[in-house]
Parts: sequence; structure tokens; C-alpha cells
Amino acid sequence: MSSNPVAETVASLLPRAKAELTELVAFKSVADFAQFPKSESEGAANWIADALRAEDFVDVAVLDTPDGTQSVYGYLPGPKGAKTVLLYAHYDVQPPLDEAGWSTPPFELTERDGRWYGRGTADCKGGAIMHLLALRALKANGGVPVHVKVIVEGSEEQGTGGLERYAEQHPELLEADAIVIGDAGNFRVGLPTVTTTLRGMTLVRVRIDTLAGNLHSGQFGGAAPDALGALIRVLDSLRAEDGSTTVDGLDATAEWDGLEYTEEQFRKDAKVLDGVGLIGDGSVADRIWARPAVTVLGIDCPPVVGATPSVQSSARALVGLRVPPGVDAAEATKLLRAHLETRTPWGAQVSTEQIGQGQAFRADTSSPAYRAMADAMAVAYPGETMQYAGQGGTIPLCNTLAGLYPEAEILLIGLSEPEAQIHAVNESVSPEELERLSVAEAHFLSNYAAD
Repeated sequence: MSSNPVAETVASLLPRAKAELTELVAFKSVADFAQFPKSESEGAANWIADALRAEDFVDVAVLDTPDGTQSVYGYLPGPKGAKTVLLYAHYDVQPPLDEAGWSTPPFELTERDGRWYGRGTADCKGGAIMHLLALRALKANGGVPVHVKVIVEGSEEQGTGGLERYAEQHPELLEADAIVIGDAGNFRVGLPTVTTTLRGMTLVRVRIDTLAGNLHSGQFGGAAPDALGALIRVLDSLRAEDGSTTVDGLDATAEWDGLEYTEEQFRKDAKVLDGVGLIGDGSVADRIWARPAVTVLGIDCPPVVGATPSVQSSARALVGLRVPPGVDAAEATKLLRAHLETRTPWGAQVSTEQIGQGQAFRADTSSPAYRAMADAMAVAYPGETMQYAGQGGTIPLCNTLAGLYPEAEILLIGLSEPEAQIHAVNESVSPEELERLSVAEAHFLSNYAAD
């Protein structure tokens, strides 16, 4: 990285950033209070609030949102007449999954092979630290040239919409000229990237019942309708032979126009096993950024260990559907539920329930904020040009903010590049990416203030 005062300050602050991220990762802040104590999330929220107060933020508040979780807000006044920029991150994290699969404890930040490992290091506690680093660098080099609002969400991973509903009820709170969502990531380490589209999502629980109770498979199997078998058939109907998503009535032919993703690179990033083919048709970018994608997230059925020779009377599954930009998530939910219900065989009783939903997002890349970010990225990543990419994941708040503040410019950056393995075991962050993106964000704020 070429020498400049902001970059030098960020580099000097990196040890402090590591210590702070270590503290923040230690909170088991999964916003599913049936699995993890609510006190863990509350502890993380209070840590964020204290950090903002220490940076001279005013009006710092831990907000009780309608879904029973907390988001943290703070305001840092800038020069009179300056623009306002909202910086977003979230402190809640995905469950650690199989802790035995982690090389080091998931809630202990551990340095290994030049990366920092731990749940939330990249998604998205590291994003909160990135914002703090950028602001500290500016304060040490002449001051922050814009008004800054920070919002750190407490339930983004659950998709329960607490912050969206709170923002709708208090529309003045998050109003800004530009919004930086620090919950995306570079296409690969070292390649500066802004995410310009996000797929939406819907979660539907399906239940199939066929019998008053389980039956002996020897006495009744062959004629008694098997609820688990019916469910398997329904779930299989959601994919074509090549693995493409086939929800009745839902278009799956859109094409991506932008940064391409080679199959070779995707296989490496996704760690696809040798000899296993990719699913779907079209380019990889088409499949993961521009088209719907269904995933069976879980099935309630007897485990193999302890299973008895029985015909199952009832079975459930949780189905996730990623919804591409241009498709209304509510309409996609209706189509998915209708598909599950009409494809259930044998006259089995079926019920569906929507349990989560978020709209897709598409940014306006022609705005002044994108020019300011491109110039900032060029400083932070010498020799590289900022790229535009999509992201298959969902950040429901983006569409809420776009609806509330149609004039605001929304940019998505962050630490979740492929090597980070967010949502999987052994999540990690590259400290070099944290450093460079903090420098980029600091320069962006300066550039945007001067535009």
C-alpha cells in the first residue's frame, strides 16, 4: 500500500483493532435465544455502544426493535452544512454449526496462517471494527468531514426484520445522503469490489401428514402412505435434472451483465469435491447472482442412529429460496408455497408457513458516491480498479432504506471475500483486507465530503 497519512494511521491501529475484534467475537451473539442466551447479544450491543461513546458519538442508544433484539445507534456531528453518511454493520452472527469442525474455538479469535479466525470476524463484527478504524484515521488526520450515523444491527442473520420495522417507525433516524453497508465483500482478496445487487430471500416451512401415527413397515409398508417419502418427492420437484431451480411460475432465465465468475474459480472458492459437478445452467454469475436458487435447509425426520422400521406419519422441512433482483419476494413466496402444496403426492395433507422474507436490491452505480468510492479504492488498492459484482446473499435492510430514502446513495463493501467462509466452520478475516478497506472507507468519506 502506498504511503499516506491515513494508511499509516490505520496500520498503526491494527493491533488495537485485533484486540477489539477479539473482545467482540467472544460474545456468542446468535439472535436465536432458544439456542444462545439473550445476554450474549446484549453484551455485544453494549460493547458497540461503549465503543461509539469512546469515539465522541452523541445520542448513542441501544434500540429495542420489534423482533425482541437490539440495534445500536450513534451520531457523530461533522462540520456545519456537511453531508450525512450512514455506516451499517451487524453484530449478530450465525451459529457455529459443528464446533468439532472448527480448528480453533469459534468464539475465540485465533490467528493462523495470516488470517484471524472466529465466528463473526468477517460477517460482520469485523465490519463494525472497519467503520471504527476509518473514523479514527480521519480524526487523527484533520477530522471527520461529514456527519456520521452508525447503526449496528442485532438480528440480520435471522431475517426477522426488527431493524427494518424500527426504521419504518422512526424514518428520520437513519436518514442520510449516502449509506455504506459494511456487510458485503471483495470478489477475491486484493480485488476492490462493490456489490451492486443482492438476491432477496424467503423461508418457508412445509409439513406433510399422512397417518394418525407411525406404522410397522413390515405390516403396513407398501400401501400406507409415507409422509417422509412424500416430502422427499416434493423437495425433489424443486429442481430440474441438472439441478436448476424449478419453482412453478418463477422465472429462472435471467443473465448477469458484469464481472464474470469462472467455473474453475468457483469450484475452488466453494471447495467442490473432485469429480462432483456444479448444478444449474448458464454462467456461474447467472446462477448465483441473477437467478433464483432453492436450498433445503433442514428436515425433521428420525436420525439414522436409533431409527426403527416404521412408515413415517409426519415430516417437515425448511426450504430457503434466494430471489433475484427484479422479482418481488412476496410473490416468490406465494409461488413457492403453491408449488409445495400442489406437488404433494397421494392426497397427503400439506401445510406451508412463511417464517422469513427479504427483498432483493439493485444499486444505482452512476451516483457521485460510486465515483468517490472508486477513487478511494484506487488509493487503498494501488494498481487495481474497483469492480462491480453481485451477491447471492440477502440484506433485507437495503431495500427498506432505499424505500425510506430514495435519494440516498447506497454502497455495499465489506470483508466477506470467498476465503472468509462466512456461515461455515472456520470463518476468518484477512487483516490486510480489514486494513485496506478501512483506508478506502476513510478516503471515501473525504472524497464524498468534497464532491
